Amino acid sequence: MKKPSVISFLITLLLAAAVCIHGGEPVNDKDGNPVKLGELYFIQPVKTRTNNGGGLVPATTSILPPYCPLGITQTLLPYQPGLPVNFTLPFALEETFVQTSLAVNIEFNSSIWACNEFSKFWKVNETSSASEEPLILIGGIPQEPNSWFKIEIAGEGAEANTYKLTTSTGPVGTTPGVWFGAPQLAVINDTAKPLLVKFKKVEDVPTATTSTTRVEKLGLRMFPF
Repeated sequence: MKKPSVISFLITLLLAAAVCIHGGEPVNDKDGNPVKLGELYFIQPVKTRTNNGGGLVPATTSILPPYCPLGITQTLLPYQPGLPVNFTLPFALEETFVQTSLAVNIEFNSSIWACNEFSKFWKVNETSSASEEPLILIGGIPQEPNSWFKIEIAGEGAEANTYKLTTSTGPVGTTPGVWFGAPQLAVINDTAKPLLVKFKKVEDVPTATTSTTRVEKLGLRMFPF
């Protein structure tokens, strides 16, 4: 078995240290309240003249099998809020709220899941088959750098509480997906066109005794199977 080189080990160590840098600003939800680690939020793309869809949901990236791992797609119907996510940290830190300086893991939260062999964590596709603008997929591992995302401020004043997601390889934007061209999340080359989002706190929180909540029914209606 090939042993990892000292250089690759040092790179991983430096990336891990970068996660722990403090000094950023609190990330706020659309109502101006700090986004709390471990609680549920909808990630909702900002509506524009060319984008009037709903929230983000897992969906297949191909019309032919295999369907897993799933990608992440914006629903085409504006009334669909998406599927809730929660934010966690890759490493143990004494933090309560999401900061712009911190790398976070993003995980879908649902009792309904189509690909049980994959986790619900987001990740950047780093396989050899990935395109120049790799898709954001489901199946991440929290401690792996391709499962780390940062939330950066993208608006002020009237556009306050608007953010963009970034990765170590570039900003998160969208490309046309296979389902009626619905926007599909990917790491894009054009840094001037990131996907702008807001965070909406989930009020209808799923419980262990509720197999399918109203939130899940609305959010998962974009599933193509």
